[in-house]
Amino acid sequence: MKTIGLIGGMSWESTVTYYQVINERIKKELGGLHSAKILLYSVDFSEIEQSMKENDWEDIAERMIKAAVTLEKAGADFILICTNTIHKVVPQMKSHISVPLIHIAETAAETLKERGFEKAALLGTRFTMNQDFYKEKLREGGISVIIPEVKDAEEIDRIIFQELCLGIVTEESRQKYLDIIERLAQKGAQAVILGCTEIGMLISQKDTNVPVFDTTVLHAEKAAGLAIED
Repeated sequence: MKTIGLIGGMSWESTVTYYQVINERIKKELGGLHSAKILLYSVDFSEIEQSMKENDWEDIAERMIKAAVTLEKAGADFILICTNTIHKVVPQMKSHISVPLIHIAETAAETLKERGFEKAALLGTRFTMNQDFYKEKLREGGISVIIPEVKDAEEIDRIIFQELCLGIVTEESRQKYLDIIERLAQKGAQAVILGCTEIGMLISQKDTNVPVFDTTVLHAEKAAGLAIED
């Protein structure tokens, strides 16, 4: 079994899901008392979030490079960043490590294409929805992307940082997200990508008829599969 390196803590709420999903998949595939070999480098999200506010992506890149290099030296065979937005600095990270870095957007695009979808709504932080670093990876994977209107995008971002990252889940916010998803479906979205690792705390497939793809789960299952493949 290969050793999985996780860069987590952004927020720690969703990092818990990574650990759970990976080990559930390993148990399902291998049975018995098997569990995943995982190295976790967990950051202080407050420091990261402050740099995001200041648009200091150089600082974030330096922190992520340090985390990735540490995991590689500790024996990780490949690395995952347990968040969507921070994939903005993946190019800088890759130049400092020799092990693979499994991109969350590439994983999402691969899964959607396999299941026959070509046009999807993207929900995430304002950085993920508005900037190209993430959407380009989806487009390269053959997925056309629809993002919410400005006011809807602002509300999605607010709920992520002021509620979900703090472990706060409310029915009011769930309904707001579902209303936004419905509007995006009316614009032609065949599916919705939960492009923030916390959104799965709020929305799941049972809440909507629109096909839901939770990037947290897809990314974690990808890691488990890579860990045990020949």
